[in-house]
Amino acid sequence: MMDISKNFFEFIGLPVSFDIDQSELADRSRELQKKLHPDRYAHLSDREQRMSVQYMSFLNEGVATLRSPLLRAQYLLLLQGIDTESESSTPIAPMFLMQQMELRERLEEIPDQDDPYAELENLLAEVEGMLKALREQFAQDYQEGALTAATEAVRKMQFLEKLVVEIERLEDRLDG
Repeated sequence: MMDISKNFFEFIGLPVSFDIDQSELADRSRELQKKLHPDRYAHLSDREQRMSVQYMSFLNEGVATLRSPLLRAQYLLLLQGIDTESESSTPIAPMFLMQQMELRERLEEIPDQDDPYAELENLLAEVEGMLKALREQFAQDYQEGALTAATEAVRKMQFLEKLVVEIERLEDRLDG
């Protein structure tokens, strides 16, 4: 059987890195799902069946974590003993916070625009560009061992990911 005391990277068989090959992740996930699926253990003892369910649960959580750039970055920091879930984990630069307020104000004004869909598309492209830059910055900082800077990049990514969700919600409301 498998060892769920390993981290997600080791369990799935990938290098511990921010930059991972998503198709390799998908391939390894499929291989492990075939190997660990509870149906394969239906004829075995209750204990072995429970272990199979645990392994599948761990695999699913690992794949979800490694698939998402934000969750993967948070997990990498967690492996270093840094919890980015608490709001006070790292201070955020005031200029970044001002920028976030301005982006949210723009979002609030979009329904009143002549072409709200075009405005939404522009805002989403801008935010996704910022996310891309932060992901690249995180990868570099993490690789260089600059964990404070990497943590700050993750905190900024959290703000922008929430904004993407808000943009998608507004688009649903406009469609709706």
